[in-house]
Amino acid sequence: MIFATIALPLAQLVVMGYAFGGAVRHVRVALVDQDGGVPALKFRELTQAAAAGVGTFAIVDYGALDPAMADLRSGRLNGVLTIPPDFSRRVLQRNRPSVAFVRDNTDVFVSGALERSMTGLAQAFNEPVTVARIRAETTIESVELYSYVPYIQYLLAGVISLAIFMVVMVGGGVTFIDDKARGLHEGYLVTPVTRLELIAGLNLSGAIKGIIIGCVVTIAGTVIAGIPDPWSIARLLRLLPIIALTSSAMISLMFLLLVRASDPVFPRAVIGMLNTILYFPSGAVYPQTAFPQWMQALAVIDPFTYSVHAFRVVLLKNAGFSAIAGDLAFLAAFTAVTTVAATAFFRRSL
Repeated sequence: MIFATIALPLAQLVVMGYAFGGAVRHVRVALVDQDGGVPALKFRELTQAAAAGVGTFAIVDYGALDPAMADLRSGRLNGVLTIPPDFSRRVLQRNRPSVAFVRDNTDVFVSGALERSMTGLAQAFNEPVTVARIRAETTIESVELYSYVPYIQYLLAGVISLAIFMVVMVGGGVTFIDDKARGLHEGYLVTPVTRLELIAGLNLSGAIKGIIIGCVVTIAGTVIAGIPDPWSIARLLRLLPIIALTSSAMISLMFLLLVRASDPVFPRAVIGMLNTILYFPSGAVYPQTAFPQWMQALAVIDPFTYSVHAFRVVLLKNAGFSAIAGDLAFLAAFTAVTTVAATAFFRRSL
């Protein structure tokens, strides 16, 4: 308890300080040059210089627009910058030249940072500004890929994941330790079932609680947050495996951490610490691109990261299983690895 009371405030200070205070950096933006003229070349060089200097975005050259848009919709890119075929001619004629910028606005922080960067890029290209009857300055015509996404909708994915985490922590991990303290654990040990069957049964009971609470929070959250068509059966069916695998991954992690613990105070002391070091680095409240490298490395092995991403893609983009296949695969693999590890650490003795 003493260690927890010291470590928890420090962990919150460090993790939350970086999670909310960083600047968005190294966001992937595709550049499609359909013109190839000298003004277009100048714009491309200016874009590369801005990417190298400011560091907010990184340019990825694409030869065609269709693959760039496909990668934008799948989440591999955050924006697509397209120089149209008549760009150079319009620049030389001073006839309203423009560059198209399509951005993924489901992430309000990254989308806003890109919008500001592109506006500054157009202003830099237009210098020096000359007064003319026909507008000669290059402008960025920004198009949002999805309808407006308020922050409450952006935060919903993290809230669902956190609710599942809390219920499996209390209803699974804490209950397991309380059973030990009351002597009920001895009843498990005299049965002929194997260690794997015991861990699997305990995990399943906790996962069922997580699935029930996850479904309730998901449905209520979509209504409260104003997600379009909250009662869509097709979307709810896509959310169900995410809820199930998130519950399984969280409960298996709890048993791995608590399988050797016997003090009822221990799980209650680490709940807040685990909440901080797993929830905030996941990108639930702020984009991971703004985090320092060590926090991004932590996010790679954090099950919250994949749960939040899967929920957000389905809830905000209404995407199919192909967009979340990697997230589901990680959660399933994480469940298997932690269950096997917990089984190895489980003792059939008091």
